[in-house]
Amino acid sequence: MMDVSQTELPCGVRVVSAPMASVESVSLGIWTGVGGRYEPACLGGASHFIEHMLFKGTRRRNARQISNAVEGVGGQLNAFTQEESTCFYARVGFDHSWRALDVLCDMYLNSLFDGRELDRERNVIVEEIMMYRDQPPHHVQEVLTQSLWKSHPLGRPISGDPETIRRMGRKDMIAFMERHYTGRNTVVAFAGRVRHEECVKRTADLLGGLSRGGRAACRPVTESVGQRPVALVSKDIEQSHVAIGVRVFGREDPRRYALGVLNTVLGGNMSSRLFQNVREKRGLAYSIHSSVQLLADSGALVIEAGLDRGRTVKGLEVVMAEIRRLRNAPVGGAELKRAKDFVVGQVRLGLESTSRQMLWAGENLVTIGRFLPPEEVIAGIAAVTAEDVRRLAREVLVAKRASLAVVGPDGVIGGEKKAAGLLAGME
Repeated sequence: MMDVSQTELPCGVRVVSAPMASVESVSLGIWTGVGGRYEPACLGGASHFIEHMLFKGTRRRNARQISNAVEGVGGQLNAFTQEESTCFYARVGFDHSWRALDVLCDMYLNSLFDGRELDRERNVIVEEIMMYRDQPPHHVQEVLTQSLWKSHPLGRPISGDPETIRRMGRKDMIAFMERHYTGRNTVVAFAGRVRHEECVKRTADLLGGLSRGGRAACRPVTESVGQRPVALVSKDIEQSHVAIGVRVFGREDPRRYALGVLNTVLGGNMSSRLFQNVREKRGLAYSIHSSVQLLADSGALVIEAGLDRGRTVKGLEVVMAEIRRLRNAPVGGAELKRAKDFVVGQVRLGLESTSRQMLWAGENLVTIGRFLPPEEVIAGIAAVTAEDVRRLAREVLVAKRASLAVVGPDGVIGGEKKAAGLLAGME
């Protein structure tokens, strides 16, 4: 499904390419293996702040010239920060591949962190944080994350908080980059109309002088990392926004395939039990779904919903009933097949674009250190049985692993004791 080649440069930078001869475009990204969980509390939001600043000017280009160099040839330029990685990427016509690579490498190596630009962007990021706090579906996710990984870097917002952003200085960010933006912590990924040999040569020309450095460790998630069972935030809004999270294992645990199937059965699409029984059958919500996030040593299965404020408790009771049903009875053969076919189909559909192939290859290398063939994932999903799903549900869908966050009007749950009782209803 993907024809992938890899080369490691002497400086430690890994180059991975997935040629797609039939397309007219190339997606390319520079990945660094650092994100929110690598930040000390005093630098919360540093990775995201640096992501913003790399677009604000280098010794060769100002901010407008950076965007014009890619958008001026019909391309796209962007970036994102996650818990364990940061990616700067572009998508262009194949004949502009090396222009885009030059721009990305210039940003990665030569950003100025000009004081005036830094202060302006500081204000932008604070406004971004406040904007998300004003959006209940986003706010409830942040509250849940803080509850799932209490007093741990994973529990902090990736964008930081206004206090840390206002205190962070130029020297702090440059020192953070020098520690983490090293050769051994960098992956350059290509997908589209490219040849691997040329990708390696061009990358070596631009990044070959990068300090080899190392890969910094982050604080692990152990049993000592606690959870907050219930977090209620009062907000005078028309809906109750709820998020239930169950802490699970890391991304390389063999149970990850059963978890993908379980998630699809529970709330992963419009055919799922939660969508059908909470929305379609009872009309308690417009939006309800579940999702999975797996990190190096931890992860979460999360259910999110916007519920009728007058029937929030009823909605949660239905959710808990569906969790109990997964724990207590095997998934039927037809439903299991539909769920597995859906997961496999999403893998196949997702790899038809250059962007998704670049993201797949780059994230694999920067987070798990190897390329994960899609065929391996498909085989893992195919091997999942109904008993695997039921066994996993009984292992992880338990109240002691769960946290409930609610953002909504006062009294929609009836207090923390009532909320904890609802959460216990999953068993």
